[in-house]
Amino acid sequence: MTDAPDGRPRPADQSRHRGVRGLTIARDAAVQGWRWWARSWDRLVAALQDEAPVGSAAPPSPSGPLVEQRDAPRLIAVPARGYVYSFYIRATFAWSSPASLRAEVLSWYVQYFQPNAIQRLTRLAADAARDLPPHRAGDLEVALQRALDEDPLWHYQRGDITLTCRPDAAVRLDERIMPALQPHVDRLVKLEYQFDEQLRQARYAEELSRRWTAILDDHTDDDDLADARDHMLTAQREAARWIADLLHRHANPSSDPTVQVPQQASPRSLDGE
Repeated sequence: MTDAPDGRPRPADQSRHRGVRGLTIARDAAVQGWRWWARSWDRLVAALQDEAPVGSAAPPSPSGPLVEQRDAPRLIAVPARGYVYSFYIRATFAWSSPASLRAEVLSWYVQYFQPNAIQRLTRLAADAARDLPPHRAGDLEVALQRALDEDPLWHYQRGDITLTCRPDAAVRLDERIMPALQPHVDRLVKLEYQFDEQLRQARYAEELSRRWTAILDDHTDDDDLADARDHMLTAQREAARWIADLLHRHANPSSDPTVQVPQQASPRSLDGE
């Protein structure tokens, strides 16, 4: 066919060119779409087979099983004795699998199993807290840790996948009970400081008496020094009894914490004599 007299392509030629161009664009789009689908399919198959995607730039996986640590989304509340106050438990779970799972696969299974682990820990804590008064958070934490030590690894299975969970827990007091406990805690802190101070003085007195006794042993011929030596030995024995009494009272807080400090002979008094 020839062009029109004015030099422009005939209408039939224009339609044919547009049709060819449209087919070419459609073919290129189909080829690109097929290539994208093939790459996506390869990645999907590799993920399901737990292998790294072909041609990906992902870093190599670390050796050994992956471990994912998850905190409970909120504090676990269990009632104390009397069911008026509660203990609050901050729980952490360390998840792993003996199989070589990818991180995203492990995360999915952790998300699936963690509610079961939280429920199990809640039952353990509730059993331990049922007979404890609300100010005994330390005793609950010790009992809960003892129970977890007896069964440190929890196992969960779905199909051929097995996950291992290692729980950990820390106990907090109910905030409503803290104002009532504050005066008693302050008194215990004061008594503990007094005990440390008295024990330090008793040990110093015993050490001082021992040193003076050793010095006076070298002058046993002098009657005055012999009397001073006997006095120092008596003071040394008194200091030893003081230390024993302090340690006994500290081990039995129900006893009277007031301890009389024995009078100790000092070097200045000996010089004055």
